[in-house]
Amino acid sequence: MTTILIVIIVLAIVFDFINGFHDAANSIATIVSTKVLTPFQAVIWAAFFNFIAFFIFKDHAVANTVANTVKPEIVNGHNGMLIVLSGLIASISWNLLTWWYGIPSSSSHTLIGGFAGAAVAAAGFGSIDASKIMVVVLFIVLAPLIGMLISIFITIVTIQKNFWLKIIIIVVLLAACMEFIPFKKEFEKWGLLGLGLIFLLSYFYNYFRGENAHRTTNMYKKLQLVSSAALSIGHGGSDAQKVMGIITVALISGGQIQTFSQMPDWVPIVCYSAIGLGTLSGGWKIVKTMGTKITKVTPLEGVMAETAGAITLFAAANLGAPVSTTHTITGAIIGVGATKRLSAVRWGVTVNLIWAWVLTIPVSGLLAAIVYSILKLIFTH
Repeated sequence: MTTILIVIIVLAIVFDFINGFHDAANSIATIVSTKVLTPFQAVIWAAFFNFIAFFIFKDHAVANTVANTVKPEIVNGHNGMLIVLSGLIASISWNLLTWWYGIPSSSSHTLIGGFAGAAVAAAGFGSIDASKIMVVVLFIVLAPLIGMLISIFITIVTIQKNFWLKIIIIVVLLAACMEFIPFKKEFEKWGLLGLGLIFLLSYFYNYFRGENAHRTTNMYKKLQLVSSAALSIGHGGSDAQKVMGIITVALISGGQIQTFSQMPDWVPIVCYSAIGLGTLSGGWKIVKTMGTKITKVTPLEGVMAETAGAITLFAAANLGAPVSTTHTITGAIIGVGATKRLSAVRWGVTVNLIWAWVLTIPVSGLLAAIVYSILKLIFTH
């Protein structure tokens, strides 16, 4: 391997680690704010399930999408590795800056924005695959919206006082999903069925104890362990793949492999390990924003938000869409807050978060373009 390729791989692993602690809040914010686990226990829990995703997400569809954001002939060209290197430097810089200020921006989008921005600087706008970028941009809107709608739906169903109506809704919904959704992975099918059964059992628990959902705090604290684990698996499976895509592009550009399908086995192992270790290191500033500043979250609402986030992440991974875990769980938290009353959501904080989301891709792209221009000058003289 050339020196520059080794540097790219090291920086990619560093980015993956930073992604872990930057996005640790996504998996643990609600479970910490509801005091189900201590911060230390929560990061161990989340890190473990981040890595477990390695055994579940085997098709690498998201990694493939990210790898093809920039057209193959560009990354295979003379300056291909400089493009990847510039994107990584810009992405790491933006991630550290937003982490420092406690802004839950998207690590996924900064990586894609940096990669695309460096390519544009090298070969113009024709160097990027517009359809792939449009999928990413589209899910900036769709991911939080889907997470919010799912969390609103399952929260309203759960707090519904009519027991048999709740049971009918969940059973019909599960049957429809099993019948009409073209699951690509058996795990997703059985995972969704399992979540549905857990909700049904919780309803029966409330019913036979003569309690409503709001009063059954201890049960929902236990259920948060399940929903948080599911969200952590979705986080690991979604975000580690993006770095896998970047490393694979660098290996192709460096002549180590010829196609994406030849990705070495060590790449996913290293990426899942790095994001797990990053999560283990925490990210307490963003935990505070996600867990308390958007809306106050109870154990019941924590379960609803995490379940909605997990469902959205698994669905997006099934489509190969590189969505933002940050956007998804934020939308879900807003959804559970809105079911109480719209004023329960601190919309001023939410608007600031949206600005960070909108700016992430263009700012990362601009930073990468500047870095690429500097590196090109260095390496051509």
